[in-house]
Amino acid sequence: MLLAEDDRAIRHALERALTLEGYAVTAVADGVEALAQAHRTPPDVLLLDVMMPGIDGLQVCRVLRAEGDRTPILMLTALVETADRIAGLDAGADDYVVKPFDVEEVFARLRALLRRTSPAPANEPGPARDAQLSDRQIEGAGIRMDLQARRAWRAGRELELTRTEFELLELLVRNVGIVLDHATIYDRIWGYDFGPGSKNLAVYVGYLRRKLDAPGAPQLIHTVRGVGYVLREE
Repeated sequence: MLLAEDDRAIRHALERALTLEGYAVTAVADGVEALAQAHRTPPDVLLLDVMMPGIDGLQVCRVLRAEGDRTPILMLTALVETADRIAGLDAGADDYVVKPFDVEEVFARLRALLRRTSPAPANEPGPARDAQLSDRQIEGAGIRMDLQARRAWRAGRELELTRTEFELLELLVRNVGIVLDHATIYDRIWGYDFGPGSKNLAVYVGYLRRKLDAPGAPQLIHTVRGVGYVLREE
């Protein structure tokens, strides 16, 4: 794991906690060091602070994604506005934790990211296994998805999706017309329910809607207030 955090106290505390949790941690103090280390020894997962001197966490994320690096990235941010969170997702981050945070939440989000990027056993059912099957495609509500290539289209227009957006869309397409509650979506996508106060799911749904929406086309993801979300054409 590569940890980039410019606050020395936070960096040392996280490094110690993560090491005790069993992670092999390389800790650096800024974005320049983070990029150099990522190029030198590609990590299994990155934990990046957003606000760092010189090259910040968002820039590190953009550079790695532009290079085709799909290593899962968890952002640490003191920014709490939805627009700031969307900026992180737009840069290619897979998830984020808002400061001040509970280290157990960091552990949970890291475990979820690593589970989603680990190969499924040969006898394991479900989406992770399906994605390994050659030429496996699913369709629903005008969306077509190639699970092996991790590509998706709406009405012939390819969608540029992050890892989490792709998995969220896959879950919705597999359950087209069915209302999925918040707890189910959290469990299937993150492997952990972050509770009723979390805005994590709402941010991802909002961002996915922006990528799905097209002029003159019907909205596909609908909110069922107090319950969850459903994918359907109206």
